[in-house]
Amino acid sequence: MKEETSEPTERQQDLAEETDAASPTLEDLQKAYDDLNSRYLRLAADFDNYRKRMAREIEARTTFAIEDFAVELLEVVDNFERAEKADGAGLREGMEQIKKLFMTILDRHGIKPMICRDLPFDPERQEAVAYVPSDAEEGIVIDEVICGYCMQDKVIRCAKVVVSKGLEE
Repeated sequence: MKEETSEPTERQQDLAEETDAASPTLEDLQKAYDDLNSRYLRLAADFDNYRKRMAREIEARTTFAIEDFAVELLEVVDNFERAEKADGAGLREGMEQIKKLFMTILDRHGIKPMICRDLPFDPERQEAVAYVPSDAEEGIVIDEVICGYCMQDKVIRCAKVVVSKGLEE
C-alpha cells in the first residue's frame, strides 16, 4: 500500500499556479465592470434619444396629415362662400357641386359612407333611433336618418337608422 501524504503532488502544484495566473485580479474585474456599465449607460441614453425622436416624428406626421386635410376642406368652405352669393337658380347646382367635391375629398382619404338601407340591422355599425312597423322583414333597416362613415374599414361614425318591426297584426 501506498502511504498518503497531505502535501500536494507536483502536478497539483502546477495546476494551482496556472489557475492563479489565469484568474482575474480585482482590478481586472473592476475595469470590466466599469466598461460594461458605461456601455449600458450609453445604450440607455441612445434608446431614450431614439424614443424621443420617434415621438417628435409621429407628432410632425400627424400635424402634417391634419394640415393637408384642412387645406383640402378649405376648398369646400370657399365654395360655400361662393354659393351664399349665388342667386336661387345657381344655388342648388352649386350645393350639389360642393357636396360632390366634399365627398371626393373624403374618398381620397379613405372615408366612405356606409350603405345601410335594406340590409339587416348591425348594432356594431348602426344605432337604431326607431323601431317601426313596415312591409319589410323584421330587423331590416328601412330608413337612414344620419349616414354612417368608415375609414379604412373602421367605423368612425355609426349610422342612425330606422329598423322594421315587420307587419303588425
